[in-house]
Amino acid sequence: MTMTDDNGTASAERPAYTVPQPPASIDAAIWPGIATVPSGFKANAAARIADGIFKAAVRRLPIEVRYPDGQVLGSAPAGSRVPVMTIHRPGHFALRLGDGGLIGLGESYMAGDWDADNLTAVLEVFAARAGTLIPVPLQKLRSVFLPRQPRTERNSLKNTRSNISRHYDLSNELFATFLDETMSYSSALFPASGSAVKDMQWEGFAAAQQAKIDRLLDKAAVGPGTRVLEIGTGWGELALRAAARGATVYSVTLSSEQQALARQRVAEAGYAGQVTIELKDYRAVEGEYDAVVSVEMIEAVGYEYWATYFQTIERVLAPGGKVAIQAITIAHDRLLATRTGYTWVHKYIFPGGVIPSVRAIEEVTEKRTGLQVRERLAFGEHYAETLRLWEERFMARKDEVAELGFDAVFQRMWLFYLCYSRAGFASGYLNVQQIVLDQKKNAAANGSR
Repeated sequence: MTMTDDNGTASAERPAYTVPQPPASIDAAIWPGIATVPSGFKANAAARIADGIFKAAVRRLPIEVRYPDGQVLGSAPAGSRVPVMTIHRPGHFALRLGDGGLIGLGESYMAGDWDADNLTAVLEVFAARAGTLIPVPLQKLRSVFLPRQPRTERNSLKNTRSNISRHYDLSNELFATFLDETMSYSSALFPASGSAVKDMQWEGFAAAQQAKIDRLLDKAAVGPGTRVLEIGTGWGELALRAAARGATVYSVTLSSEQQALARQRVAEAGYAGQVTIELKDYRAVEGEYDAVVSVEMIEAVGYEYWATYFQTIERVLAPGGKVAIQAITIAHDRLLATRTGYTWVHKYIFPGGVIPSVRAIEEVTEKRTGLQVRERLAFGEHYAETLRLWEERFMARKDEVAELGFDAVFQRMWLFYLCYSRAGFASGYLNVQQIVLDQKKNAAANGSR
């Protein structure tokens, strides 16, 4: 069920769960950026500027921002229902926002400086207007004032393993609390399309994840005897389904946790003779493969290395081979505006990541490789539903998450990540694509027959 205001912003009803509140004293050893509020003359000056920009922006938005003194900002038409953001500690909120921009927005949520009746709906309002929230003259100063990606997080051969480990090696048990039994950590493909993709149920989730995988395998022509390279193992579901078709699979990952569980699942399914899972950077892969598949791994490559990624695929692809990847994408103008920036997602979730645009993928393959994009399927609305199901499952099992050693600050961080991502897809700021590529020379040869 949804509610829509007069400006056309859609938002789900308030979620039926209670968000954990952080303790009064946050452990600075674990959360240094959360336990300590920025201070000093520079921080205070930045806070005043950020507070002014934020208030000017929200006065134009279909949202209610409530302050402890009773002040309410927003542009909600009379009688409409819009998401509510409640600021508990305005001073801390402004200081964090001034210090880190959107990083500060996420950190202030983790710290409990603000809450929302529906976090996704609040973030969707901001995501839908991401390019216009800050005045254009100030946008030009973005690179001067906002943090830039640390060199230690660029996806060089030296750094990539640690970047991947910081996310995927958190705990297999943690991911199992909110993923379905296939342990798929990417968008499902539900048996519907367009606006019909809503209110999907958990009972059909695993089948929708398998449908996503099966479509990729079909597009890569994977069948008996096919030599498959998988870049980014996940927890093994794609390798299992390829092996069930009679293929042999060589899968590479940089997560030791994922490798261990994926190998276990492969062995238990009886496919150990067909599937090899190695702890290896994609750039180090050798051999020749009839099909290359990769699910939501290009986002972790880094834009400086997109050419290397596709050149590696071209190098190992057998004549006549097919490539099928699934990729989160962003509009090209937003990619150009943000690709060198350092965001909350980089700092807390995916260090070193950059989401590509379709145009960037097409340009890099056209100009730097002998590969060419042949087919695309966009299904961003399916990702919004996937993230909703993860969010609901995660919050329903938050007590289990706590028993695993993940405190309330972590839980708020993870909830912000899931809702932040969902808002991106629901607003259209983000999309997800299945992209099929092959070799130009083979396509030319086939076309001349």
